[in-house]
Amino acid sequence: MNILLIGSGGREHALARSLSASALCDKLFIAPGNPGTAQHGTNVVIDVADHGAVIAFCRTMGVEFVVVGPEAPLVAGLVDDLTAAGIKAFGPSKAAAQLEGSKAFTKDLCAEFGIPTAAYRRFTDAEAAKTYVRSYGVPTVVKADGLAAGKGVVVAASFEEAEAAIDMMIGGGLGAAGAEVVIEAFLEGEEASFFALCDGRTAIPLGTAQDHKRVFDGDKGPNTGGMGAYSPAAVLTPELQARVMREIIEPTLAGMRARGMPYTGVLYAGLMLTDKGPQLIEYNARLGDPETQVLLPRLKSDLVTAFLAACDGVLDSISLQWSDKAALTVVMAAQGYPGAVEKGSEIRGLDRASAMDDVIVFQAGTKQSGDKILANGGRVLNVTALGSTITEASARAYEAVSRIDWPEGFCRRDIGWRAVERESKG
Repeated sequence: MNILLIGSGGREHALARSLSASALCDKLFIAPGNPGTAQHGTNVVIDVADHGAVIAFCRTMGVEFVVVGPEAPLVAGLVDDLTAAGIKAFGPSKAAAQLEGSKAFTKDLCAEFGIPTAAYRRFTDAEAAKTYVRSYGVPTVVKADGLAAGKGVVVAASFEEAEAAIDMMIGGGLGAAGAEVVIEAFLEGEEASFFALCDGRTAIPLGTAQDHKRVFDGDKGPNTGGMGAYSPAAVLTPELQARVMREIIEPTLAGMRARGMPYTGVLYAGLMLTDKGPQLIEYNARLGDPETQVLLPRLKSDLVTAFLAACDGVLDSISLQWSDKAALTVVMAAQGYPGAVEKGSEIRGLDRASAMDDVIVFQAGTKQSGDKILANGGRVLNVTALGSTITEASARAYEAVSRIDWPEGFCRRDIGWRAVERESKG
């Protein structure tokens, strides 16, 4: 079949690699894609916000299946419009994508269906929100209700920090996304990511990972979209994974069905592993970035078959096979990220890095200029390696990083440090 993949980042490069490898894939188109995705299919220029244009392209090119990578098209209802046009699409409906599109929606669902999460209150009035924080105490977490490109969460250690975040969000600093804020209790523990593939009624595990949000070594500096990740996350033991499925994923699917908006697609649960057990921090309605870049290289099963089973409501008839190897990815970002960055610097040595065994360099914020690859964003490359352990994967990934010649870029040097520390203790 002909497949269209929506998106342009490192996640989409990883998806393109896996989708194109499927026996079911005849032609793969990526809109808009990047120089990395072009290695696995044909990049096409379509305004993905124009759903009519996407539908017209699918009809012209005989596309039978669309995979939506990023969150914005899901929240905008692209899957609904494709489905209405008779084109099969992987991802949640607009209503179901509220699990990512609205923090308040998700918190209310948790409250209604007994899903463990931090205590919270919702506010549209800044003064009322600040009064609540003063009465409740700090540290606290201030979240913009809507999509804010990773900038809508502030962990406030002081009243001043919390009040500044509230004023910024409700005052319009994040546009419509911050018109309502959610104030949450601060949870202590270790964070981990759990992924499930869902068909509206059934969910099956799609792997675990841990990522690194802070920009600098030692988890210092501002939050980012993610500076690296590894999989599997040993902290999510088989027993904890079963508990996450039982206490968080399955009640969520049941709750969404009860609300008349069954959830189909990837459900990405950001978790805090507390002394009371796993608690939900937030949901994403799609695969994570950079977590996809360590999940998919470990997946041995056919990805198209799995995605189609989710769309067709037959996930209970399949099982996924995984490599025994661990995977780790290092994000190479442009100097200045997550703030303003300069674009256009040349990246050399990608072939030298990719030539290593068990190494894949996924491109994210890049563009092609003749035979040159240029930086074209904040997070630019995901240097991914496999190994028998996280420690081995880490060493291989950083060896690959050393082969890339890009003075205008930087990376953290401690990705996977928790796992490496655990492995060193046996």
